[in-house]
Amino acid sequence: MPCADRRDMREKQLLNHTADKEQRPLPGRSNHAGNLSQSEKKLQEAICVLLVELCERFTFFGIVCNMILFCTVKLGYHNYQAAIVNMCFVGTSMLTPVLVGWLAECLVGRIKLVCICMFLHFLGTALLPVVAFPFEDIYIDRRHILHTLTKREQKIVFYFALLTASLGIGGIRAIVCPLSAYNLEDCGPKELLSFFNWFYWLINLNSAVVFVSISYIQQSVARNLGFLIPFVSVLMAMITIHMVRGEMIYKPKTDSSLLTTFGVIASALKMCCMRYHYFSGGVTNWLDHAKENYGGQYSETQVESIKSLARLFPLFAFQILYRTCIMQIPSGYYLQTMNSNLNFSGFVLPVAAMNVISIVPLLILVPILECINSCLFSSKDTGHSPTIYVAVGQLSAALSVMIAGFSEIHRKHFPQVEQTLSEEVLLVSSMPCFHLAPQYILLGVAEALVTPSCSLLSFRLVPERIRGISMHFLTLFNGAGCFMGAFFVQTAHAGTQGNWFPHLLHEGKLERFFFFLASLMTVNTLGFWTIAHRYDNLNQEYTNEFRGSLPEEKLLKHEKAIKHYGSVLESSPILSPMEKT
Repeated sequence: MPCADRRDMREKQLLNHTADKEQRPLPGRSNHAGNLSQSEKKLQEAICVLLVELCERFTFFGIVCNMILFCTVKLGYHNYQAAIVNMCFVGTSMLTPVLVGWLAECLVGRIKLVCICMFLHFLGTALLPVVAFPFEDIYIDRRHILHTLTKREQKIVFYFALLTASLGIGGIRAIVCPLSAYNLEDCGPKELLSFFNWFYWLINLNSAVVFVSISYIQQSVARNLGFLIPFVSVLMAMITIHMVRGEMIYKPKTDSSLLTTFGVIASALKMCCMRYHYFSGGVTNWLDHAKENYGGQYSETQVESIKSLARLFPLFAFQILYRTCIMQIPSGYYLQTMNSNLNFSGFVLPVAAMNVISIVPLLILVPILECINSCLFSSKDTGHSPTIYVAVGQLSAALSVMIAGFSEIHRKHFPQVEQTLSEEVLLVSSMPCFHLAPQYILLGVAEALVTPSCSLLSFRLVPERIRGISMHFLTLFNGAGCFMGAFFVQTAHAGTQGNWFPHLLHEGKLERFFFFLASLMTVNTLGFWTIAHRYDNLNQEYTNEFRGSLPEEKLLKHEKAIKHYGSVLESSPILSPMEKT
């Protein structure tokens, strides 16, 4: 009987605890007015964050859109050098959010750091007109003019401006505009995919406006005033941040960080080495060595979170080469367009305006995909697996780069003509630039399929506490793809003595570089397809394995097992009354 009394008391305590949890009111939802004000505040914050995001992307695309033209025509760089500078700037802008996020987490306060980053962004975009502005055109009076900067001084100011602008971009993206600030924790897979589709749709619509307007200003009407437009956009971002007076600065949860992630990996590797030398292995996963139960320094919850993140590393790795192909739009494809005939009915098209052709497929496909998913699939169904979209998108990227190689061969068959770009007369092919449209379209289709799907997988298939870390790792691998593209360009130019990435395209073999990249991308796509099945049901595996391994989940299962065992004892006809007690 004492055992039965203790069992009844334990059941009553468990039921009371459950009832208390169910009856406990949620914060901010005590009444209808409070709920309304809370929702209005969240909507205001989301709108402000989106405005700052669009302003930041406006400045970013404004800097990138004609950087190769500026480096080759004004700074005297070779084509491969200008392409490397452009890809390194894009890669640095992708890596700095991770660095700034770590600084805000460990060393500097978020409010102080965002002020520093806004100043750096302001400084970088303000220094770019110093490099680009024609000082010889500004008269003090009719007899005196200001002197121009020397080439060396221009390059120093140019690189310093790019560095400070990239650091500022990192601060804005990491602190002011992280994806966690959009409150996506309660969204299902279908809602998340819809959010990422429309999020990147807005960003690409913004970039289309930039590529058409700013590139034309920079190249034709008042090309040197074009770099003032990013400066004005930064002012808009600063005004937006000032309007909310710090309310839009997102404060992430402190239960996970990059340091914890790398600490778990380092601790597991250390314990693996120790057990390899002194003990035999007794764990199913090498990261389990970091658990406290196996001599590590981290809890089971932390290690299981990192294990779910480690499953995504192969997915991230296969995005490196894909990002290298995407970086051909502002590098290799840009050079092809710059060396083609841009005259259209007497009007000289901006070189960067061809990038809009790669954006149009995304702007068209996103609404179509949303309509298909809404009509064919219920709210509980996610539709096709996102890995299918990723594989098709990567195949489209490989096909695009291959077509770029054939387009380069086709371009050199046309006779050369003179063409004026930024008041510089260049010898270019007479082939109309619209012949390059297929390769731009295919890369646009690839971006419409791959980027939202990878963001969905990275955000959804990890625990809520490390979703920000997962998006950081996706950004790291995308940045690595930009630097790999720069490495390929440098290696191709140095290994072939400038033949595969020439300064004068009609004298080299740029198509061989494209064919080489297309072959690598095809192998990359096949490699991804072999592991794509791992992520089809990863959400179900995470639900069953990870959540069931948490200590509180195990305790609840233990309580249920005790109750079930007690009910069996009560109802069993085999046991005697004495055995039941």
